[in-house]
Formats: sequence, C-alpha cells, structure tokens
Amino acid sequence: MPRAPKTTAATKAAGPAKAPGSTKTAPAKPAVKSDGKATTKKPTKGVKSPFLEAQRESLLAERGNYLRQAEELKAQADSLALEHEPGDVQFDEEGGEGGTSNVDRELDLVLSAQARAAIEEIDRALAKIDAGTYGTCENCGQPIAEARLEAIPYAALCVACKSGGLSSRR
Repeated sequence: MPRAPKTTAATKAAGPAKAPGSTKTAPAKPAVKSDGKATTKKPTKGVKSPFLEAQRESLLAERGNYLRQAEELKAQADSLALEHEPGDVQFDEEGGEGGTSNVDRELDLVLSAQARAAIEEIDRALAKIDAGTYGTCENCGQPIAEARLEAIPYAALCVACKSGGLSSRR
C-alpha cells in the first residue's frame, strides 16, 4: 500500500493539495459577507463555483439529448421523403388520402428545428459561463435566481423580465 506524503508547513502554505497526476485543485469556497450571505460577485477567470460547474454539466447533458433528438428526427423525415416520390399520392385506410406521411415529415422537421434552436440557447449559456456573465438577466442586468437557472439552465431573463413582457401586451 503506498504511503501518503508527509505534510510540512511549506506544503500547507503552498496551497491546496493536488491528486497525483491531476491538474485540478480543490474547488474554491464561495465568498461570504459578514452577514453570512453569499456574494454575487463574478468568479475570477478560471475559477468556477460548484453551482456553475453543475450548471455546465447539466447544460452539456441537455445539449447532447437535444442533438441526438434533432438528428433522429431529421433522419426520420429524410426516410419518409425517400419512401414516397413527389406527387405519389396513395389512398390508404387511415385518412382517405395519402398526405399523412407528408404531415409526419413536416412535423419531424419542425421538431428537429426546435431541438436545434434549444442547442443554440444552450451554447449561448455555455459561452456566458466562460465569459463570467452566466446568471445575469439580459434585459435588466439583475441576477437570475438560482432556482430558475436550475429549472431552466439556459434562461436568459429573470422572472420579473420574463413575466413582465407578457403582462404589458394588453
């Protein structure tokens, strides 16, 4: 069994220990005000909070799901297009006309486009994490509540701005 290296005062002063072969250090603790509340300061470049790392992982997982879904829907639409030649209308027992495959194809294309739009929003959120602006409302500049970001990790507006736009359309 390998022995742990001895800890000296010099190594304690040097900073957090790294695992052998690892380039990561222990995550930094969030800054706390004297009243015990966490500050909303942007993290220094290169240092990410545990919340931001969790959000990044969630965004990447969601991006993978949307990408897979978009590709599958596009492939289904393409296969439906290949099954029927243009102008080839067959009467079937279901609807009386042969247009159901065209409707299915259009639906697959629309859903694929929606998945790709969600991927773009996720990519914007990932870029904001890298730039240090993630969690700031694009409209008013106020912080977006963490609960909202946990529910919708790519949210660009705070609740007040998102709901305020709907009620002002009277």
